Amino acid sequence: MKLHQVDGYIQSIYLVEYRYGLLLLDGCCRADIPILLKFISDNLNRPIKDLKLVVVTHMHPDHAGAAHRLRKMTGCKIAAANVQGQWYQGIDGVLMHWTDLLLANWVARRMKKPRQNLWYNAKLKPDFLLDDQEPLPGFPEWQALLTQGHTDRDLSLYHPNSGQVYIADLMVKVKGRYIPPFPIFYPKRYRQSINKIIALSPNRLLLAHGGEITPTTEDFQHLLEKAPTTPITHWRSVKTKFKRAFFAT
Repeated sequence: MKLHQVDGYIQSIYLVEYRYGLLLLDGCCRADIPILLKFISDNLNRPIKDLKLVVVTHMHPDHAGAAHRLRKMTGCKIAAANVQGQWYQGIDGVLMHWTDLLLANWVARRMKKPRQNLWYNAKLKPDFLLDDQEPLPGFPEWQALLTQGHTDRDLSLYHPNSGQVYIADLMVKVKGRYIPPFPIFYPKRYRQSINKIIALSPNRLLLAHGGEITPTTEDFQHLLEKAPTTPITHWRSVKTKFKRAFFAT
């Protein structure tokens, strides 16, 4: 196994190389498609149809945005968590999808990246639905771990032989410290997910935003201390800011 980390549009891309095929540990941004395909063809000197499986860890633009197009272009399969329904459902779902796209564009501007089209289908159509601790189809050395909290369908991907875990957005690096992501819809599940990762005693964590790290006890303790006890979501943030502005007048 060779694990390749590639700089994506606003997040790290993790591509696992085997002789028999390539595994993409997350669905990336739409803007990452040319970056990824160029890396496969130019750096790995392999045909793009060697991409066999893309795992979508959750439905945010930088984790699901490239999945459907990659399947169409390469013939790969898509795997996601075995959770009923779509993340972006109903009118609220439409509004949240647009908000998440705006947030992704805001992050890109903060990173001084050129503006790109990040639009993607809000409804995922996976080929495989994964349960907790289920081996990945075609790549049984890797296990799917249900690590909810950020959303209701977050996955982490565990490679027991090397002690590595790709945790997507379970934690993010800000000003040199590791903190919970925004949003957190399910605080109790989020804490359970952190403790699940701690129990694995991982040698290395692979972060979508923060690269590869070797976590310390202090890192995990700080993360748990910062973990919210009530949901922190788009709508709650807007309501809080509105109340502050209202009462300040």
